[in-house]
Formats: sequence, structure tokens, C-alpha cells
Amino acid sequence: MSLNHQDVKTEDQASVSVAAVREQLERLVGSTPFNHSRRFPTFLRFVVEHALNGTSDQLKERTIGIEVFGRGAEYDTASDPIVRVTAAEIRKRIAQYYAIPGHQDQLRLSLPSGSYVPQFHWPLPASHESSTDPQLPNEVLPLAGTRSPLLRFTLLLSGFALLGIGLAAGWFLHFPPSAKSDFFWEPVLRSGDSVLFCVADQNEYTNIVLRDATDPARQTVLKDNLTAVVFDDLNPVVKIAGILQSHGKQYSLRGESATTLSELRNGTTIVVGAFDNAWALRLTKPLRYHFDNDTGMTVFRIVDTAPAPHAPWTVDRLQQLNTNNYKDYALVARFTDPTTGKLTIVAAGIARGGTIAAGEFLTDPENLGQLEKAARRAGGKANMEFVLSTQIINGEPGMPTLEASYFW
Repeated sequence: MSLNHQDVKTEDQASVSVAAVREQLERLVGSTPFNHSRRFPTFLRFVVEHALNGTSDQLKERTIGIEVFGRGAEYDTASDPIVRVTAAEIRKRIAQYYAIPGHQDQLRLSLPSGSYVPQFHWPLPASHESSTDPQLPNEVLPLAGTRSPLLRFTLLLSGFALLGIGLAAGWFLHFPPSAKSDFFWEPVLRSGDSVLFCVADQNEYTNIVLRDATDPARQTVLKDNLTAVVFDDLNPVVKIAGILQSHGKQYSLRGESATTLSELRNGTTIVVGAFDNAWALRLTKPLRYHFDNDTGMTVFRIVDTAPAPHAPWTVDRLQQLNTNNYKDYALVARFTDPTTGKLTIVAAGIARGGTIAAGEFLTDPENLGQLEKAARRAGGKANMEFVLSTQIINGEPGMPTLEASYFW
């Protein structure tokens, strides 16, 4: 791209004015996927302005870490992947923005995978797109707890799985301690208790497909009894594990079907998943906000049991399957459970997107800053729960939004 001129070259060598690029940039950063965060708009403005000023060669990971995130001269990109993680989130939010009706005809601003140099292009006419781009089928992932092996990623709950999760958390999410994140996580971090992740599992897999080391295209199906974990539930596990590891806190992981009450009484429990995790349903049942469903298991909701209750936050299973575009909800809680006497953390969505949003909310300093302000207004009470919402577009969750909170 030629930059610092009135026009810039797009990916297909057409021209677009600098003014049009900046106008589109402001639309993006002012939209719902971006306007609740300072980090994402700052990052996007930084890389776009460098592109427009002809200094794209400076858009390196280390430079962005220092200039945008205030990292010091000793900044090590290998141990602190804040730039890569933020870029990945921005790519997701850009996709969500252009999936919103009315945005499809706007100038496209993209951040190609593996690069921090933005690109610009006008959308192709609909007829041209349909004739040149193969239409891939939309994978409709079920609500947590429904059984569809083809749409789930199988992870064995073994020592190797625990090691993999630990390495992923330490490698990808080793962020410096944050005062805002300490607000929510401080009771966990300062406690001498162990931390147990209790995650939803499925005992439905009887086969495992293995590949030949000499010829990976050759596969063999072997009989085995596997315990599977929903891939989307691992998203919050890895993110939260990153916070624990950055503070030197050890943890373990167990499937809900293998978790006993005695284990819950040994220390802090972080419960992930809702309608496929019996412990999540049991532990949240006495709370003001808790999970509920109709007898036909087609409508799933979070209900409010206050004298003047909020209307239920509902996901219609049929709408989810038919459109893959809907609003999902999640329950986030931190409380001392009266049965176990131990601290309990819950991060559970009604459907898959809600659980991802819960993990994002609980590991983002800006989101946790919202919780801290709400807690102070409520008098600094120790127990708290929150209802979150997230818009699902083509199966992908948007940013989490705080719907309701309660402290006691």
C-alpha cells in the first residue's frame, strides 16, 4: 500500500481514500463489538494509522507490545503473548461487525492472520461472491449437554490432557498481575487451599481414531472408553488457568462425573459448564439467579427468584439450531458454598457461547473493573453473582455484557 497520500491501494489494487478508511475505522471502534473496551480500539487505531502513514514495516509484535501495551524494553514476546491474543480477539470482533445486517456493503477492514498490517477492500457484489466462493456448511454446535460426537472435540482426561492444558495456560496466557483482576481472584489467590476445575464431561465415546506415524493419512479405529470434554468449555479453563499460573497457584482438573463432594470440600472449586455439569446445577440452585428449563428440554434459561424478579434470560433450542444466531446468557458467581464450606467459582453459559463469554469476562481486566465498581456500590460484600449476555452470530460469541448482579 502507498500511504500518506489521499488514496491507498486495496488488496485488489483498487483505490480507496484515506478519509474512507478512517471513517470506516471509527464505525468499527464505535460499534458494539468494540466500544466496551479501550484495548481493542487503541490497538486497531494504532495499526491502521501506521498503515496509512506508510510505516507498516514497524508493525511488529514487540513494537506493538511496547507502544500499545506499555511493555518495557525487556519485553519478551514468548512469555507475554498479549499482542497475539489481542489481535486474535480483534479479528473475531471484526468478523462479528461485518456479520451484522447493514454492514456487509461497507468498506472491509481486515487484520490477516499472522500479520499486524491491516488490509482494506470493498466487498464483492453478492452475485460474484456466490459464484466464486464455495459455501461451507454451518456447523451448529449443540447446547452443552446434548450429544453430537461429530461436533465435539474429544480430549482424554488423563495426565497428558492436564499437562497440555497447563502448558497452554502458561505459554499463551502468562499475563502480568493486574490490580483489577486481583479484585475478583484475590480470595482464590491468597487462599492456601487447592484449586479444582470441575468441568462437564461426556462418557459417550467408545472409539478412538489414531494415525499412522509413517503415513498420517492412514487411520485406524480402535475400541476404547473415552471421557470427552466439550472443546468450548476448555476456553475458560485455559484462560482462568493462565491467571492462576501467573500467580504461582497450582490447580487440578476433573470431570464432573468423577468429582465427589469430598473433593469439593478440600478447597476452591471452579465449575465450568451448566446443563451438562450436575455440580453447576446443584451448587447454583440455592442462589438468587440459577438455571432452569422446560420439561421438554427445548427452552433453557436463567431465572431470578427475587420477590420482584427479572424476566428469565432464555435460549430457545429450536431457534439456536435453526439459525445459529441468537442471544446466549451465562451465570458467573463467586461465593462460599454452605454445604462444602469452601469458595466456589461458577462460569457457565446456557449454551456454548455463554460459557466462552463467561471465561472472557472473568479474565479481562476491564470487565473485572465493572465488577469491582458494582461490588463497591453494594458495600463490598464477599458473595456475588452476575448474569451475562452475548450475541451469537453464525455460532460465534460476541463480547460479554453485564445484565444483572447481586451481592450478599
